[in-house]
Amino acid sequence: MFKLKIYNTLTKKKEIIKPAKDKKINLFVCGVTVFDFPHIGHARTYVFFDCFAKYLKLAGFNVFYLQNITDLDDKIIMRAKEKGVEPKSLALAFEKEYLNAMKGLGVNAVSKYARATSYIKEITSQVKRLMEKGIAYKIDNDGIYYDISKFENYGKLSGRTVLGAEDAISRVDYSKDKKNRGDFCLWKFRQEEIEPCWPSELGKGRPGWHIEDTAITEKFFGAQYDIHGGGRDLIFPHHEAEIAQMEALSGKKPMAKCWMHTGFLTVNGQKMSKSLGNFIAIDDFLKRNSCQQLRFLIIRNLWRSPFDYSESSMIEVRTSLEKIEEFLRKLKARSGKQKGKNTQLKLIKKLKADFYSQLDDDFNTPKAFAVLFNFIKKENSYLDKNIISEKDAKEIYNFFEEINDIFGIIDFKKVNRAIPTKIKQLVLAREKYRKNQEWQKADQMRQEIEKQGFTIEDTKDGPVAKAIT
Repeated sequence: MFKLKIYNTLTKKKEIIKPAKDKKINLFVCGVTVFDFPHIGHARTYVFFDCFAKYLKLAGFNVFYLQNITDLDDKIIMRAKEKGVEPKSLALAFEKEYLNAMKGLGVNAVSKYARATSYIKEITSQVKRLMEKGIAYKIDNDGIYYDISKFENYGKLSGRTVLGAEDAISRVDYSKDKKNRGDFCLWKFRQEEIEPCWPSELGKGRPGWHIEDTAITEKFFGAQYDIHGGGRDLIFPHHEAEIAQMEALSGKKPMAKCWMHTGFLTVNGQKMSKSLGNFIAIDDFLKRNSCQQLRFLIIRNLWRSPFDYSESSMIEVRTSLEKIEEFLRKLKARSGKQKGKNTQLKLIKKLKADFYSQLDDDFNTPKAFAVLFNFIKKENSYLDKNIISEKDAKEIYNFFEEINDIFGIIDFKKVNRAIPTKIKQLVLAREKYRKNQEWQKADQMRQEIEKQGFTIEDTKDGPVAKAIT
């Protein structure tokens, strides 16, 4: 167990995670630029890395999970100008929205959130050192740029050196005076009064986007560390620029041993966009769905594969989680004695081995949950035959709690919520009316049950009441 192999974007193959002797793993994931409300595309990346970090911790690794917050950028300045507010105020407001959204999603594995503007000293130090090495150059009234022709391996992560129309890049990087088309800005000289700036021997200005992350990771991890993560859209030019900056400064490679990139999330087959009317903020999503449902929607898909969000996918998610919750309720209510010898112990041991072996192989959650649901199907038949002991039921229940410590997909408060005597009486009354074909009275009983915060499901074994929330 826990011989974890992960697909590495840099080497294009799956590799075993090998931490230092003290089992410490330094993980850095690119955070958000706080100029708008966080959306479910952000959730796709940060829920995954939350689960991944928790799995590493379960495996016994000492994980330091660092995430930056870009609180100064062209997008922030532009949005602040549109709204007539200070960029800093706008950034702080949306940073709060982001952190609240993460809290609402149960994303709590991050060890440190690092605001870019708190590391200006480290940023200017990196820019100065790149200039001293002859890798960076100055363009008057513009900024200081990285000369990609001076870095031999530029493009090794993405296999590219040229920008495309969809690449995320800021306006100043299009300077007509650049030496090479792909050169990117490290330090931006102040152009307008609204722009925040810092006095520096580099010239009064502010950081470029790419330099923020390497300054932060060098501060906490040094020149090299274990894992760098982020969305697939950041591979080029952002992560390519990070490699060029840090490896040129240190002379050491690779900057990160393993690069992990989450797949794109689309909405009804289209890229999420406010102009298309399919932008889904996390806060809005959680008004209609639970955080467990969003986490399972994300984690049931392979982390590096794209997936599409739709209302029909949410129906599947709810159905799957209800299967888990109902199974756990049955286990919780288990009584009686087991027939046979050690049948369940062998199945439970196999479940754990098979489940974790799938996670160890590129954190393959779709296959891991397929193992889990096959187990539930089989165990339900044993529950129906009354051949699961209380001890084995507890062992299985505890394993689901362990799984939930990683994934956060089960609402145990809902599972453990007792069915009040009054609801049980209403269920019995409704069933009596149904048997007598008094359908109107049966519907009235159902409505009363739902008013009390419960729903009722008719199964082959009879009606089952469940808590709605």
